[in-house]
Amino acid sequence: MINFIKIAFFMENFRTFDLLPRLQKNYNKPDALSSKVKGSWKKISTDEYINSTNHISYGLLALGVGKGDNIGTISNNRFEWNFVDMGMAQISAVHVPIYPTISEHDLKFIINDADIKLFFVSSQELYEKVSRIEKELNKKINIYTFDEVPGVSHWTEVENLGKKNQNPERLESIKNSIKDTDLLTILYTSGTTGNPKGVMLSHKNIISNCLATRTLAPFESNWKSLSFLPINHVYERMLTYLYQYFGISVYYAESLETIADNLKEIKPQMFVTVPRLLEKVYDKIVAKGSEQKGIKKALFFWALALGHEYEINGKSWWYKLKLAIANKLIFSKWREALGGNVVAVASGGAALQPRLARVFNAAKITVLEGYGLTETSPVIAVNNFNPGGICFGTVGHVIEGVDVKIAEDGEIIVKGPNIMLGYYKRPDLTAEVMDNNGYFHTGDIGEFVEGKYLKITDRKKEIFKTSGGKYIAPQIIENKLKESRFIEQVMVIGENEKFPAAFVVPSFLFIKEYCERKGITYSSNEQIIKEKEILDRINEEVNQVNTQLANYEQIKKIELLPKEWSIDGGELTPKLSMKRKVIIAKNQDAYKRIYS
Repeated sequence: MINFIKIAFFMENFRTFDLLPRLQKNYNKPDALSSKVKGSWKKISTDEYINSTNHISYGLLALGVGKGDNIGTISNNRFEWNFVDMGMAQISAVHVPIYPTISEHDLKFIINDADIKLFFVSSQELYEKVSRIEKELNKKINIYTFDEVPGVSHWTEVENLGKKNQNPERLESIKNSIKDTDLLTILYTSGTTGNPKGVMLSHKNIISNCLATRTLAPFESNWKSLSFLPINHVYERMLTYLYQYFGISVYYAESLETIADNLKEIKPQMFVTVPRLLEKVYDKIVAKGSEQKGIKKALFFWALALGHEYEINGKSWWYKLKLAIANKLIFSKWREALGGNVVAVASGGAALQPRLARVFNAAKITVLEGYGLTETSPVIAVNNFNPGGICFGTVGHVIEGVDVKIAEDGEIIVKGPNIMLGYYKRPDLTAEVMDNNGYFHTGDIGEFVEGKYLKITDRKKEIFKTSGGKYIAPQIIENKLKESRFIEQVMVIGENEKFPAAFVVPSFLFIKEYCERKGITYSSNEQIIKEKEILDRINEEVNQVNTQLANYEQIKKIELLPKEWSIDGGELTPKLSMKRKVIIAKNQDAYKRIYS
């Protein structure tokens, strides 16, 4: 299998839609794609997938869509998304997928910037959002929905139009004219300030990334994957293509709230996540362990402590014996909660706490942390199943075909077939990140551990200087603070101020249990964060981290906040990264209390 893949990696002119005939020839499955429809899993076979894709291509051609036309989608994860994605690719239309949570301001900008005249949206709510902008812009947009919405055009109208206008010879001619270097998609990044930037990616960008990550796990065609991160994001999208390369069945979770139930239903071998969701899973597991009594509780925390000490190699036989017992008694229940079959969990989008990577790997749930950006299609480096492929606290080995260097100022710069074509209509912004030697400047600071494992130390733009002239790398401190069970979210602040401080969102789930044990009564989050005992206890946690920091890095003051940051609240991006300027702007009173 590996030899064949290496041949394929160097195949010329391999486009995303070339995955379909390969899928049909090698893995003709009854459940190539599946979504939950009215409470039951609707499975789409490989043949149905290909037929619907071709009909979408014919339908779009009949509507006058051609090479280079930009088509938008705003949708949850579902199999229809794949039909229109591949249907567009086959006729060289450009797919512009957009987050369902996008603001109307950003959506209006994208529609204008990309001149989108045709949209596929999933729901009535999203239909109404696009319709409002259509009226504001006085611009005709053809909108089709995936859900059935009364009085609104359904996506099957395009499919049915295609059935009536089939022209295999014309479609094949168009496909043959498409080069792997042609523009496939424009992905608008959710910037924390200003307007979004449209990242242009070619077929080659994404396909090269798929094939270069082929050793991520020991993929098998009988595997199932559960997809719940937004499919419009390049991370989930690239892996969806990779799944299809290996014939892995893709099941789309109903929502983020149903992941636990869907895992038990599907029993997948793999899924992709972001650290924030793994943190929540871990916190829930620990909360349940805390509810145990006597010997059960003692065993749980004994196993947890063992997990936090885990190393891939180098532990004694005595440790391994204890871990085997812990796996049988405790960690087996963790695996069962994830469906019982999980072989690999890929984590990306932000830094993963090393203690989480250790404990999950100790529990035989192999978490593979990786690193990349939309502009790099996305993977640059990733931990993997090869011998010596995992190093906790790093993002693993640089993938095949990609060259990474550390610039003089510590910035990670990258060159390879996965680097974007540029920013749409913005050669000026493209020139800012691409140097004369063809290296893309990531904006991340990093280093190599043992000369082979890439480690991200911070975002270049997030590093700030105090008024004393000392540089602070906030992510490192934040990850240490989040190891505390008392702290749910934290943001280090202090740019141009005398000292670093932090906004802290307590873990209210754990605080509730703590208050019950301590006999502290409270009626609201707003009330509990004012309790001196709680503030003092969280300050203890902060001071413990301070002992590991240089004096100028130490957090001198904290402000507790009563509400968790969220996408809906505007404090987090769709991939759950903090919008630092937004959080500071929303908490000016707290900021002034710290620095007044």
